[in-house]
Formats: sequence, C-alpha cells, structure tokens
Amino acid sequence: MPSSTLPLPATSPTTWSATLGQTLDVPFYERSDWAEALANPEIELGDLPRISKQELRDHSPEGFLPRRYTLSKLIAEGLIEEESTSGTSGASVRVIFGLTWWAEQEARALRQNPFIRQLLNADPAARRAVFTTPGCSGVSCFARWLNVEQRTLGSTLYVNQERIPFSLPEAKLAKMAEETAAWAPAFLDVDPVHGMWFALYCERHGLRFPSLRFILTSYEYTSVVHRRVLERVFGVPVVNLYGSSETGHLLIEAADSVSLPSPETATLELVDRDDRGVGQFLVTTHTNPYLPLLRYAIGDYAERSGEGYIVHGRVRDALRRADGSVATTRQVDALFADLTDIAHYQVRQHPDGQLEVFLMPVVAGADLSASSALLEPRLRVLLGGAVTIRTGVLIAPEDSGKFRLTVPLA
Repeated sequence: MPSSTLPLPATSPTTWSATLGQTLDVPFYERSDWAEALANPEIELGDLPRISKQELRDHSPEGFLPRRYTLSKLIAEGLIEEESTSGTSGASVRVIFGLTWWAEQEARALRQNPFIRQLLNADPAARRAVFTTPGCSGVSCFARWLNVEQRTLGSTLYVNQERIPFSLPEAKLAKMAEETAAWAPAFLDVDPVHGMWFALYCERHGLRFPSLRFILTSYEYTSVVHRRVLERVFGVPVVNLYGSSETGHLLIEAADSVSLPSPETATLELVDRDDRGVGQFLVTTHTNPYLPLLRYAIGDYAERSGEGYIVHGRVRDALRRADGSVATTRQVDALFADLTDIAHYQVRQHPDGQLEVFLMPVVAGADLSASSALLEPRLRVLLGGAVTIRTGVLIAPEDSGKFRLTVPLA
C-alpha cells in the first residue's frame, strides 16, 4: 500500500522549506543518495530516502549537526541538552536538543487533547507527579537516594527511585503515596507498569488523590490491563502520549484509542502497510535544528483512523502469526481485554513458534487458572504453536528499565 502522510500545517510551504533548510551543511545529508534527492527542485517527501535507527545510531549527534554549530561549544555555553535514548528499539542513541525544546514540543502535543488543553489553559503550571524508570540525570536516580527537594523541578515531582517497582517494600510505597498526597498533583505522568503497581498499592489501602484530574501514560506501550487498573483505582481519564527522545512527542490520545498528531513538531507517514492497514511510522521533524530528521524510521507500528492514528507497539516486539504475518503488540494485548485479574504479563515466542506466557495477578497469590484457560486458546488461534503459561512470577525489565509485553526470541 502507499504511504499515508498527514498534511503539514496551514503554513506548509514555509514549514517544508524550513524543514529542508535544516539539512543544509549537515554531514549526513551530503551522502550521494540524499544529496541527489535533495537537489531536486520538485522534491516531495515520499521521494526522499529513509533514515534507519542504525544510521541514526552510527551518525548522531555529530553527523546530524550543521557545521555552523560545534557540539563542545553548544555544551559549554549551556544551549543544549545531550541524552541517550533508553534503547527500547535496540542499542542506545545519543541525541541533542535545545534547553527549552522538550518542554515546548510536549506542550504542543498535550494541547491536542481537548480535555487537557482546557485544564492547562486554566492552570498552565499544573502540578505533575512522575512515576517511571529513573535514570541518573541529576533529578532521579535509583543508584543513590535523593530527598523530595532534590526530586522537585518546577511543577514536577519525581516520585520513584527504584528501577523495578515489584521490588518496592510496603514502607517505600507508603512514603511515595505520602509524598504524592502532599504534592497534590493535577496529573500523574507514568510508565504504565510503574503507575499500575503504585495504583494497586493505593487500592489496597483505599487511597485517592482529590487533586488528580487525569493520568498521562508514556515511556512504553500501555496495556489494556495497566489501563484498567489505573482507571479503576483513581477514577480519572488515562491518556496515552506517544513519541521518542529522538523526535519529541508526536501523538496524544484523544478518544476511542485514536491519537492526534502534533503537526508543528513533525510530519508522520505510515508506510509498508499490510492487508490489515498496519504499517510503520516514518517521522520528519520540524523543530530541532540540532538533530533534523527526514523520514526517520522510528520503529513503531500503527494504523490510520480518521484524522489520527492507533499505535500498535514496537516493530522489534511484534510476534508472528501461524501464516507468517505480523502480530503486533496491540493485537496480542487485545486478547487480555476481559481478563480482570491480571495486572501485568509477558508473551515470549520461541523460534519454533512455541509460546511462553508469564502472568502477574492483581491480587498477590491469586489463582489465575480461569484466565489462563481463556487465554491459552486465544493465543493458539492468533499465533499458533503450543502455549505454556506460568503464574506467580516476577517479570524483570529490559536493561533499559522498560517492560516488554511481547518478546520474539531469536
């Protein structure tokens, strides 16, 4: 199928010209294939080559930095931030962006959701509490303890300091709940696994936060089981925010699982679609002059829906159906939609097609035999192969700290 590209903003000629202008004097785009394509005065987006994650990994940041900039000087003058991606889609990538860029592109994305836009218009400095895999960035770090003041940055409180939420003792969870209540956030900004585990603690102890208006999930794929727990416990909307460190936040969920784009930040294409309409994202960024990306293969599956998209999860996490076609994380996750006693899971597919499934219950020690009996034939129909289900096990994260729901084993 052809690619599906959302239109550029109303000022598209200017935006497109500026986007192409960012590639001038950039070493990576002086390669023969790129130089030839960019020299065409009638160029269209679909005529350009694609940037693979491996190419970005090999050449970022210096290869994408225009020669008018010097990386060491930008760092010395405090004009940029330099980060390394989590490595969810492979080895980590070094990325750079201006000091205010992250907040600006996030704000643009958040305002695509009408409910959040209304809330932020009324309270631009709405407080958030963050529950995600901490990294040693000077704000939150699981390798050393930081007090509340050290974990507070403007209107944001970074709550957790542990890499694996399941290892948190009750006393630590109680302290996290106490800090959150004192902070009185308007919203929680959560990795879905960390957020779900904290929610279950709050449910066991009857805790609610009266100030809470919504929950923002990001960082990795939000399962139907995670969403169900968060919605049940806190009684507020759960909204998914999608993007990456390389590109910024690109989509935000608006209604019925459909996510709306932030066109000022980037143009999205959906290419190589299968007969179910699921394809891969290509991202062209507009607002980061230090890392301009054209048709970057971000590594995620999605499908079009009206004016937006439904995200299906990482390409590297997709499993295979019995007929050899792709089964995305979203398609596997749908099998868990009515299994209310499961809090978290992982489905591993071996090269021979056999499936190994790990289930964690909502209530510790609960019998999951009924859900297992429903799940086993569903998995066989979708994926083929024998199914082994294990319950009562702790599911460890990847080295990146993120939790993969579906894992194809080499």
